[in-house]
Amino acid sequence: MATVLERVRALVADKLAVELEEVELGSSFTEDLNADSLDLVELIMAFEEEFSDDDNQLEISDEQAEQITTVREALEFLKEQGVEDE
Repeated sequence: MATVLERVRALVADKLAVELEEVELGSSFTEDLNADSLDLVELIMAFEEEFSDDDNQLEISDEQAEQITTVREALEFLKEQGVEDE
């Protein structure tokens, strides 16, 4: 199965319409991948959907979302929420 990092990279590439190779650990969503505010909202919603299951619903508050500005920060946040590689 895909790792959390692989899943995050795939979501970012899909939602921000960039090539997977452009999505690196240190990539900033706005500065490197040209995301606007609507893109960021959709990306956060995609994270919530992708990493939720019947037993554990992931919810990302607006305050938390503001702190997630890079691929690395998204990965760290998800790990803190108990998301693990499958």
